[in-house]
Amino acid sequence: MNRAIVQSQSGVTLVGGGPAGPTVLRRALTLAPRLVAADGGANRALVAGHPPDCVIGDLDSLSPAAAARLPAASLHHIAEQETTDFDKALRNIDAPFILAVGFTGARLDHALGVMNVLARHPQKRCLLVSPHDVCFLAPRALTLSLRPGTRLSLFPMAPVTGTSSGLRWPIDGLDFAPDGRTGTSNEVSAPEVRLSFSAPSMLVMLPPAALPRAIESLVPGSAGAR
Repeated sequence: MNRAIVQSQSGVTLVGGGPAGPTVLRRALTLAPRLVAADGGANRALVAGHPPDCVIGDLDSLSPAAAARLPAASLHHIAEQETTDFDKALRNIDAPFILAVGFTGARLDHALGVMNVLARHPQKRCLLVSPHDVCFLAPRALTLSLRPGTRLSLFPMAPVTGTSSGLRWPIDGLDFAPDGRTGTSNEVSAPEVRLSFSAPSMLVMLPPAALPRAIESLVPGSAGAR
């Protein structure tokens, strides 16, 4: 197995080229201080005043000006065109969790592609962070400590079933599928939500304020809930 380009004992913030906003990036960096860029995400990171530790991708979106500001050794060119830059970066980061910023706010086809990558790498603990949502692929069992009334949406990336406690509308006995039943706009009804799924194929979407709790649920003992 090839050694990952980035190896970190703490969380990593991965920035893409889409819009995110400086507040979102700053908050991600407080929770995951090491910064990696997926190709043109380096342009956005530099404009925000945060030089990335390294850049991973086919580098076709990295501006010459940005490249000139970064050490040559920090640029990791992966030439193959079978996968997206998000995929290239995600599979080359070995960290307890990854906060992906700037991947969901622009083109819809790009956002769908990012969620497809999450579904194909269930071993990665990666959370998409935007000004409006936190989205991640749930493991087969998940416990979340959340305030009652919190929005919790579920969207299947493949046929999947599950059980729940602590939701206003339980999911027990339901068959979910991308072209069938989904679970958007559910709501937390108890301080602790327990979810289990037949496969790691369900996306969970929460409001941004729930990010630290989501990290702690995916990586118990992490710094996310401090």
